Amino acid sequence: MEAITFFMPAMVAALSFNVLATDTYSQSQDSVTDEVIAQQRHILSANSDDKGFGPQAPRDINSTKGNNRISFSTAPPHEQMNLCNIHFHKNAEHKGGEFTRYAGNGDGQGNISGYQYSGHLTREELAPVDHAVCSREHDSLVPGDTIEVHYVYSTAQINPGPTLASCLSDSIQNPQLRVEAQVYVLVNDKDAGDFAKLTKHAKKGGLYQALNIPRDTGKPIQYAGSTTGPGYNETGSPFQVSWSVRPKVAKVNITSVGGWCSDNVFDEDHAHGVRNLVTNLDLLSQIQ
Repeated sequence: MEAITFFMPAMVAALSFNVLATDTYSQSQDSVTDEVIAQQRHILSANSDDKGFGPQAPRDINSTKGNNRISFSTAPPHEQMNLCNIHFHKNAEHKGGEFTRYAGNGDGQGNISGYQYSGHLTREELAPVDHAVCSREHDSLVPGDTIEVHYVYSTAQINPGPTLASCLSDSIQNPQLRVEAQVYVLVNDKDAGDFAKLTKHAKKGGLYQALNIPRDTGKPIQYAGSTTGPGYNETGSPFQVSWSVRPKVAKVNITSVGGWCSDNVFDEDHAHGVRNLVTNLDLLSQIQ
């Protein structure tokens, strides 16, 4: 376990569990300026230039452009790997498909930024609920919010559980990693998707699998990237991740998301912040 302890801080931050960053933000506060985000991107580029970092994430999945030539073996299909963790972000980290509306710069630390569902919702779907959902100080989820769910897979022999330590084992400290990403929009509709069902997992063919990842949200955009999270706004992530990002958004009953936040094996109780969209082509892979 000592080896896991050694790698844990980086791994946890890397796949978007930025527990040390400010995790609260009032929507009534002013967002940071465009200059702040531009400066963060400039620092990221400076800190990555000629350092050998591989391709980064998140990205605009509508664009195939990328100049980063560092390659790594693509992780197997998720059906040949073990599900190790599920978590989600408030607003999509990726841009593209049906999530192209910019949420704003937020606080510069990943809160109230990212991308939102660009489609239409009815007044009924947007009706307020009478209870807090996945709340944290000064913030909770409301109907109309967008979330990006990361179903994280590992080639290590593990059990699904809290934090990304669950993606490692004493036998394999550098497993291949894959993230199956699905963007959802929260609606006040009991007939919309049930988050408990969408995150249900069990062994299938001897491997842990998320059993009900949507199959009707478009062909996943697959690319070579990295771990994410606002902890990497100004420095490159050293971890290699094979991504599959579905371009269409699915609707999910907000009440079922609240129920999941109150009881799940991953100890997740709120949405995480987002990393700035990576736009420097030298930090992006080319999508084939």
